[in-house]
Amino acid sequence: MRVALIARSTLYTGRGGDTVQIEKTAAYLWKIGVEADIKLSNANIAYADYDLLHFFNIPRPADMLRHAKASGKPYVISTILLDQSEYDQHHRRGLGRLLRFFSADAVEYIKTMARCILGKDHLASLQFIWKGQRRSIRELLDGAAMLLPNSASEYDRLVSRYGKTGDYRVIPNGVELDIFRNKHTSKEPDTVLCVARIEGNKNQLNLIKALNNTRFKVVLVGKPAPNQPDYYKACRELAADNITFIDYLPLDELVEHYQKAKVHILPSWFETTGLSTLEAAAMGCNIVITDKGDTRSYFENYAFYCDPESPESILQAVEKAGVAEYDLTLYHKIANNYTWQKTAAETLKAYQLVLSHQLKQSILLHESIVFN
Repeated sequence: MRVALIARSTLYTGRGGDTVQIEKTAAYLWKIGVEADIKLSNANIAYADYDLLHFFNIPRPADMLRHAKASGKPYVISTILLDQSEYDQHHRRGLGRLLRFFSADAVEYIKTMARCILGKDHLASLQFIWKGQRRSIRELLDGAAMLLPNSASEYDRLVSRYGKTGDYRVIPNGVELDIFRNKHTSKEPDTVLCVARIEGNKNQLNLIKALNNTRFKVVLVGKPAPNQPDYYKACRELAADNITFIDYLPLDELVEHYQKAKVHILPSWFETTGLSTLEAAAMGCNIVITDKGDTRSYFENYAFYCDPESPESILQAVEKAGVAEYDLTLYHKIANNYTWQKTAAETLKAYQLVLSHQLKQSILLHESIVFN
């Protein structure tokens, strides 16, 4: 079986959680015999070489429209339905504050067009210009052979926002336990780690407000988002001496930071999963995470939840996590349910169902032609 995994053109220049998800999905699919090739949306793809297409990021339909129509192949979509509407409408600064006057879909359309006009992205599908965000997404959902949300909660949000959709199969995000494994070593009790790109949605500014000049040693690991330099500047200017910024860490050093930290926090305005939270939890960190999005589907009662709008809520959650014992049940939950091996196996099952259905439809069509 050969599959093209099609992603945004900025997948590598603006790395995010979707970059990790796509890279790991492809790598582990190869391990179980699926030829999974990552293709950027602005590439020319030899569709005839593939059995089906696998798209990522339904909030970016412009990356998919042309390929879905031109290929003539069945396709699945890992929806990754990140909802940034609360941040866009209430917490953006400067000209971005104008976005509060538009619907969530309109905002995404404006952002897509702005990136392309400014030369920061490539418009893979010109038809997106006149179809718009919502119509484009609805068309893609209707044409998909199967949807692959990261949780049942994400699928429910998708249905609530865009109406009834077709078949779906939950494909969990994962962690590499060979790398991120709890070694049961002692933690630095007041060390708080946050691994995430520094941008408005990840909400490091409120994290800094919450933990500035406290007993906690806070380490922020992540590059500034290329489109939000002012946000990064505001974070640096506000941070007290107990806040440390590290733009990038090699994997072995990142693992060391996870191993030392008592608490990992991701106080985002919205998360579908929180991949760094999965990694931190696997390494024995108590986790503080936003209460907005799909995080409870993954972490249930094993996390300390915070309201991203409230520095007081963030501080309270960190203080509770800082003195609590780590619950090994969380590690076993991750080991049994949230690994990239599991992700690949579930993805392969989805592919097999799609291709099996396509084969049955072809046989029925052939029989209909023959007997009529």
